[in-house]
Order: sequence, then structure tokens, then C-alpha cells
Amino acid sequence: MSRLRHSSSGQRAGSALLVVAVWLVALFCSPTHAAEPVLNEQDINEQSVTRALEPDEPSDDVVTRGFVLSNKQPSGAARPTAAARKPAAQMLITFASNSATLTDSAQAALDKVASALQSEKLAAYRFRVEGHADPRGSPDTNMKLSEDRAAAVVKYLTQKDGIAPERLSSLGKGSSEPLNRRNPTAPENRRVTIVTVTE
Repeated sequence: MSRLRHSSSGQRAGSALLVVAVWLVALFCSPTHAAEPVLNEQDINEQSVTRALEPDEPSDDVVTRGFVLSNKQPSGAARPTAAARKPAAQMLITFASNSATLTDSAQAALDKVASALQSEKLAAYRFRVEGHADPRGSPDTNMKLSEDRAAAVVKYLTQKDGIAPERLSSLGKGSSEPLNRRNPTAPENRRVTIVTVTE
């Protein structure tokens, strides 16, 4: 009887470890910009875009309980690096149904994005505009639509708002990176992401 109880508790412990392991994998393997809030067109402003796209400033000093510790390593020693936040702004930019034609509200929102990109804090950076689609339709159709939408945003920002073309690139992601996996057709899965290119 005690053997049976021991085996049962061992199985429960193994199951609990499996659940924790799966949770950790899901936590650490998700895309880095998935945790960023999605900005609706009415919420887009120069400050929110700048805050999302501005890279974090590296700090050479660490302050702990009143002590300042230098992070500078003696020459020849490797400096450990922490995973940095990838600066990105997730936006619900609207298009005419099943097309890459920007709506009037999308154009107004992109004018605010352009102001942020031309601000002092972001003027030195390049950006990648990524188009995303939900899984309705074929993968090829979704990929083409996401590419066309990303290209439409780049075209608008360069031709209408005067952003230098060499600062922007476009990339279609199709339906490969949904933000809402529980509801594949959710609006946040049809979005544009602007990523600061830091390398």
C-alpha cells in the first residue's frame, strides 16, 4: 500500500514539474514584442510611438542600496549581456477590406507616427515596418496582403510625410505571429508593427 502511495505522489510531482516546464518554455519562447501593448489608431500619438521605439540607453553603473558599482570589466574580460528589449510599436492600422488601401483614420494616425520618427529622439534610427494578417484565407494570400500593407505604410510615410526612404524597410509576416492565439481572427492579429533597427 505504501508503495502505491509513493508511486502516486511521484507521478503528481512529475506532472507538476511538467506543467512548470511548459509554462517556462511558453514564457521565454514568445516573441519579445508580443508583450508590448497594441495601439489603436485613436491612441497613437508622438509620445506613445517615441516611447515604444526609443532604444533603452545602456548604463555603465548599477546602483544598489546606496552603492554605485561600475559595470566596466578589467581589460580582456567578457562583459555579460542581458537580453535587451527590442524597441517596437504594435499598431492597429486600418485598411479597406481585403486590400492595402489605408483608411482616412489610418492616414491621420500615420501622420503622428511620422512626427515621432522625425523627432530628435528617433531621427538617427532606421525602422522596419512589419505587416501581419490573421489566418483567414490561404497562407500565400495572407503573406501577399501583409507585404502589401507594410509597403503601403512605408510609401505613405515617405511620400506624404517626408520620411527618408533609406530609413524605412517593409516586411510581410503573413499570419505567422498572431498576438491573440485564442482568437485567431481578433483585430490585433491584423496589425502593423514598427521595429527600431538597432544593428
